[in-house]
Amino acid sequence: MRFFKYISVSILSSFFFMQCSSAQKLQENASFETSPVYFQKWVAGVKGGGSGINVFIPITTELKDINLDSLYFRGNMVALQTKPSSPKLYIGRIIGNANQKEGYKSTGDKIPFDLKDNEAVVSYSEKGKIKYFKIENITEKPMEQFPSAPPRKAKMKE
Repeated sequence: MRFFKYISVSILSSFFFMQCSSAQKLQENASFETSPVYFQKWVAGVKGGGSGINVFIPITTELKDINLDSLYFRGNMVALQTKPSSPKLYIGRIIGNANQKEGYKSTGDKIPFDLKDNEAVVSYSEKGKIKYFKIENITEKPMEQFPSAPPRKAKMKE
């Protein structure tokens, strides 16, 4: 019986230490600079069209051997994207639960960072190594409400 207690305690201890070693470490300074980061809520003008938050990260320096990957913001993790017309503007698009079609469910996965509502973490790779950088004091711009489609005109019978 004593042997089983020893094995159980050993296994539990090893899991505890594995959790500690796998924690993401935040960089004090990133290898890139940004203009002020901001977010904007949005809602579609049609029922079931969706809603969400877009987080905008304007990069002001060259990204040599750096690839911005993911964004952690308000309990969500999303991929960062750019537009062809603005390759230095990274956008994290978080889809909300409001105004969604039936059957939509948020994953609700737990993120590995303890963040305030105006903080985010960017995951990026630099020379093949994954790093994390915290962005603070993210400001909110006014909500964007997309208009609904104009009503279609009925065809007149001749």
